[in-house]
Amino acid sequence: MEEASKPLTEFVEQLTRLGGTMAELFKSGNIALISELNAAIKEMYRLQHGSGDKVLQALEPECAVIYGNFDMIVEVLRTTENGVIDAGAQTALNRLLHNINGAVVNIATALGLVSG
Repeated sequence: MEEASKPLTEFVEQLTRLGGTMAELFKSGNIALISELNAAIKEMYRLQHGSGDKVLQALEPECAVIYGNFDMIVEVLRTTENGVIDAGAQTALNRLLHNINGAVVNIATALGLVSG
């Protein structure tokens, strides 16, 4: 990333935070990490939509996957009865989390942070 703008640098920091939290969530299954995912995603959204950075704008399709799938995670969690995640909700959550993870990898690859 040559001459990265401050918003792009901060976005990459949040992307890294998101990726690390996702890895921990997959490893531990600790659903409480959703709040950490939320914080990172909100900051990514703020940085992306508050910036005229052309690189951040070019990442919109993959970012939309992250934002949309996270919104769906929130909706699935709202439908659980007393916070109990049944098999159907777990399947949905796993798919949505994998979609987010794929978008994180695609963004990291596009930015040259990992090789594809």
